Amino acid sequence: MSYQLTALSPLDGRYSEKVSDLRPYFSEFALIRYRVLVEIRWFLHLAESTDLPDGPKISMVDRTYLLKMISVFSVEDAQAIKNIEATTNHDVKAVEYWIRDRFEESESLKKWVGFIHFACTSEDINNLSYALMLSDARTHVLSPCLQTIIQVLNDLATYCASMSMLSRTHGQPASPTTMGKEIKNFSHRLLIQKDILENILIYGKINGAVGNYNAHQWVYPEIAWPNIACDFVKSLGLTFNSHTTQIEPHDNIARYFDALKGCNQIIQDLNQDMWGYISLNYFSQKVNANEVGSSTMPHKVNPIDFENSEGNLSISTAICEMMSRKLPISRWQRDLSDSTVLRNLGVAAGHSVLAFRSTLKGLGKLKANPDLMVREVAQAWEVLAEPIQMVMRRYGIANPYEQLKALSRGQRVNEEILHDFIKKSELPENEKQRLLGLTPDQYIGNAVALAKVEM
Repeated sequence: MSYQLTALSPLDGRYSEKVSDLRPYFSEFALIRYRVLVEIRWFLHLAESTDLPDGPKISMVDRTYLLKMISVFSVEDAQAIKNIEATTNHDVKAVEYWIRDRFEESESLKKWVGFIHFACTSEDINNLSYALMLSDARTHVLSPCLQTIIQVLNDLATYCASMSMLSRTHGQPASPTTMGKEIKNFSHRLLIQKDILENILIYGKINGAVGNYNAHQWVYPEIAWPNIACDFVKSLGLTFNSHTTQIEPHDNIARYFDALKGCNQIIQDLNQDMWGYISLNYFSQKVNANEVGSSTMPHKVNPIDFENSEGNLSISTAICEMMSRKLPISRWQRDLSDSTVLRNLGVAAGHSVLAFRSTLKGLGKLKANPDLMVREVAQAWEVLAEPIQMVMRRYGIANPYEQLKALSRGQRVNEEILHDFIKKSELPENEKQRLLGLTPDQYIGNAVALAKVEM
């Protein structure tokens, strides 16, 4: 589409289809719709309260009419609000006026227009709208996407559970593992971090201009407004923040994006490891005959999905860090510097989701090469220096570590050299025979079982 070619952001241009499921939660339309939802729900909450004897009295027909304003809210409705905003130069007031016009169209509701946006400051509406955006996006997009990655990794870990491979600590040969166990490490980490993200409490407030219920208390001094506010915020599925200034302080949004950043970092680590394994040919990639890997080198099949993911994760993480650093800070009772920042919540989430899906695409192209892995580990006899010296320790033989260090450090050790050492050692004969039967690819500990653990 032409708008994709002229979009300023690649999220709305080149990658728009890949993140389209975030639009119902983070677009300008979504923000306006959430504001309408909060305004209508607040009015209904007041109407249903027994604490306001002269408050709104509405019928079930009226209630249905109001709820339908939310359920059928359209792009055309949002545009009508934007048209009002062109005059008011105030986005939340434009929402209030649009709702007022809908009330005026109803004989039974128009007498209650004074209770639209009752005792609210704009931030009462905005903080709850952004909170709902974050909550719904987490439920419907972020968590399912992360769960899909976890499941794909678990399946791949099970498939590769017995594929012995040489570990590399500091880039050097180390005790063998299996490819499945290494992949399982990532799914386990990501599951923990996903749980952290999902358990971040998202707070909301509706306590007036500076958080003291000034207007509420003056108009209805006999009412316990904190209780009404608390019940309302909870009715939206959010956690009530009882102490704020004009703004909800955004500490929970900072925690949210710190948790998302944690997911980014784990997947970033995964991307780089998979990139390395492809480079070593531990994995090859399924070829699409129509794709081009290089404009000049016809043979190239590049790990572009993991690289694309890595770049987008870097962008998302940078924005997440800025969000968590900036949003909890506001001058005195309120300044407006958070407003423009909050409009970029979807940018951080968008680059994360784009990255997650690129990683999934890359994982779907992988084809393991277990023969190459086992050939490589089978030649690394030096890694058996560890079990030999540990068995020697068990039997009290002097200086086992030092003996194996002299034999193996900084040099390749073959089967013949290692077996000669074992035969000449002071180990019991049965232990010698056990060690003589051990090959590097068998020295994988509990890796296979760990790779298959269900989570």
